[in-house]
Amino acid sequence: MITRTLAELAAELGGEVVGDGSIEIRGVAGIREAMPGDITFLANSRYESYLEVTRASAVICARDARAAARPLIQVDNPYLAFQRVVRIFRPDVLRQAPGVHPSAIVSPGASVGEDASIGPHCVVEAGARIGRRSVIMSGCYLGHNIAIGEDCLLYPRVTVREECLLGDRCILHPGVVVGSDGFGFAFDAGSYHKVPQVGNVVIGNDVEIGSNTTIDRATTHSTRIGDGTKIDNLVQIGHNVIVGQHCIIVAQVGISGSTELEDYVTLGGQAGLVGHITIGRRATVGAQSGVAKSVPPDTVVTGYPAVQHGVWKRLHAFAQRLPQLFQRTKALEERVLRLEGQREREEVR
Repeated sequence: MITRTLAELAAELGGEVVGDGSIEIRGVAGIREAMPGDITFLANSRYESYLEVTRASAVICARDARAAARPLIQVDNPYLAFQRVVRIFRPDVLRQAPGVHPSAIVSPGASVGEDASIGPHCVVEAGARIGRRSVIMSGCYLGHNIAIGEDCLLYPRVTVREECLLGDRCILHPGVVVGSDGFGFAFDAGSYHKVPQVGNVVIGNDVEIGSNTTIDRATTHSTRIGDGTKIDNLVQIGHNVIVGQHCIIVAQVGISGSTELEDYVTLGGQAGLVGHITIGRRATVGAQSGVAKSVPPDTVVTGYPAVQHGVWKRLHAFAQRLPQLFQRTKALEERVLRLEGQREREEVR
């Protein structure tokens, strides 16, 4: 069992202990689930009330002064510090051993780097290059002339099709497909004809891609995902899309072809983007929004069609009042009809 005193943890995290630094910590858990012996964290003010009732032995929190019933480690970034603590108490012990499993099919024309691992029933085609210490888990398919950088992790059933490129330290979760054909068809003589998709996908360093996400290859040239971008589950990224660095794309987002996301863009869950538009640097698209035109940098848009967030809130507030406005309008119409009838009767007299 891994144990640390609170003072030892604080030293590793670059934090400051408030309270008894000799307390022994044996595990890590969320603030509601934690038990005695665990350390937890507080990074969201909505959970402030749990600080007094959590059963954790200690709490990682921000450096702002606060009174608490249990010892604290105060740090600059509680959420990041908590992630580091998780790795201290729960190290990655399930990593595959280096080497090629006997059931894997690896072409003699492929290159497998030092200390890389190829799991059961994987297929690695000719010209594929796998970087040092990368782990390819069971059932993955790596196509002709692909390249995977160093220290990557591909979970089971990942497909990387021909000529696609991954940088270093990428994580692809189960079922990811990189380099599927873009959705391109030309209509002629009453039927659709497939447009060849002869480009590739280029993924930068430190990219993480969630389960069953698909990234289409470009019609020509490259679909690109920038360094540090994180993509959630069940996302569809169309052909020739350009995603900048350090973007966040949440579950079930759909991005149509040839759209560009500049750096630090955030797309909320189930957002949909039409093709051939640009989402500016540090812009945010709210969940379930439909984006039909380009979004300027440093802008928050929501709704369908997506508009600036403040405008959408006002429109939503107006929509909530429609039943009352309808009743008022109906009452006014009835009053006008009564007044007109009264005037007509007076004119007859």
